[in-house]
Amino acid sequence: MVSNPTNVTSLLRAGQQAVKSGRTEEAARHFQAVLKMGEHAEALVYMSYVSSKLDRYRDGLSYALRLYQQRPRDPRIGLQLLNRLRNFNQTWAIRDYVEKSPWLMDLDPRGLHAVSAHLSYIGEQEWAIRFLDKALRLQPRMPQLLLARGQILTFLGRFDDARRDLEACLNTAPDLAPAWWTLAQLRKQSPDDNHVDAIRRHLSCQRDPEMRAYLAFALHKELDDLGDVDGAFQALAEGCRAKRGTLDYSDARSQAMADEVMATRFDQIAEAPETDIGFTPVFIVGMFRSGTTLLEQLLGGNPNITNAGELYDIVSSLRFATDYQCPTLLDVEMVRRARKADFAEVAASYVRGVSWRLGGHSHMTDKLPPNFWNVGYICKAFPRARILHMTRDPMETCFSNLRELFSGAGQYSYNQSELAAYYRRYDRLMEHWRQAFPDRVLDIHYRELTTDTASVMQKVAAHCGLEFLPAMVDPRSSGQSVATASTVQVRNPVIARKVPKWKPYERHLQPLMRGLEGLLDAQA
Repeated sequence: MVSNPTNVTSLLRAGQQAVKSGRTEEAARHFQAVLKMGEHAEALVYMSYVSSKLDRYRDGLSYALRLYQQRPRDPRIGLQLLNRLRNFNQTWAIRDYVEKSPWLMDLDPRGLHAVSAHLSYIGEQEWAIRFLDKALRLQPRMPQLLLARGQILTFLGRFDDARRDLEACLNTAPDLAPAWWTLAQLRKQSPDDNHVDAIRRHLSCQRDPEMRAYLAFALHKELDDLGDVDGAFQALAEGCRAKRGTLDYSDARSQAMADEVMATRFDQIAEAPETDIGFTPVFIVGMFRSGTTLLEQLLGGNPNITNAGELYDIVSSLRFATDYQCPTLLDVEMVRRARKADFAEVAASYVRGVSWRLGGHSHMTDKLPPNFWNVGYICKAFPRARILHMTRDPMETCFSNLRELFSGAGQYSYNQSELAAYYRRYDRLMEHWRQAFPDRVLDIHYRELTTDTASVMQKVAAHCGLEFLPAMVDPRSSGQSVATASTVQVRNPVIARKVPKWKPYERHLQPLMRGLEGLLDAQA
């Protein structure tokens, strides 16, 4: 109970005003004064938020979990709690709170949409669909709901259903650019059945750079399907310009981070004790679009492994251990703090976060490609972890990155020169890990995986301590949802391309080829 409601109201109002004015320390004092009178739900929300602003990661998480323990039934507070839990990647708590709060199904359509998004984030796609279905019964023509349902159905491989929802969305809101982009991905377009004219029409009058990027990337995909290489590249170049203009990516910052990582003396950092954590984590790393999703789906053909997808639990565990709200996957400050981290604590935090996903399986994949930055930390936290590094031809990898519109990741990928520099950084870092942690990383080349799948998967299974099974040569065997850029491709059998996808675009890709010079010669 909270006493003196009048004083509480004035303190909350003063704290909120201080937050709006950027006086974060002052805001914290007001909210803490409220909490001295009792566990006030709104004060806990605000204290979690301001703790993050003040770079007090552990405090922010603690306030969020204190609120979670209250199981708030106020819809506004409940949705704020889910936001805070997601900020700290507390996927287990998101799942538990939704499961034990049936009243969330009684929210209005916007609230149901928000809950669905949180469930999709933690990989509970079927559950997320149920919330969207309820929302659509209340508001059948709400375009944002139809778009979200189409996207999740795509993750589930239900492409015909996804297409119907996306087309219904565009019938209501034809200027909703992400719907055009998602629709373009679902199948190969044909001369008699495509959306090129409609997309061009909307692109011509769209001024918002984010929306222009969606439309231009959609146009690129459809023109590429139709074999119009020059038109497709022109659209891709427009999409990359638009998207790059919205980002604060710095090649210099990326290089500084790589330098800081490679300057770390990992041999002087204490390794976590080798304890039985109840399962074997299998980390799949590499560049985006290098075949990591394919590898994970093939591994999923073994019933002893569960595919957890792209998890941020190593990132959140490092944030917890360093008490630092790193704004990205990794930065220079995080690298410096991690040198003094307790890696037993990193491991314990990680295990707490993923245990709900195991379902009795002996192995679990964690397939976040840019965890190649974190290989050293993974090795220090988990002496028994298996690390699989997916490699692919540099031009194939980079071109596939260039033509992919990422959500919040891949900020390096919208400029050919920056993309090449990032690839070189990645290549150098992986060589650093091989030298620092010999025998911990197994390299798998995409070409070999697609041309001699059985032999490669036998090596992968042996490295992971798994029995090789015939089902491990077909990515369709696992039947699990795929919420990555490869969600459409991995629904098909393994295919080895005879002509690289980038080859028809070669004359447009000279900056990329110059940036990769030397690496291309080495792999020729």
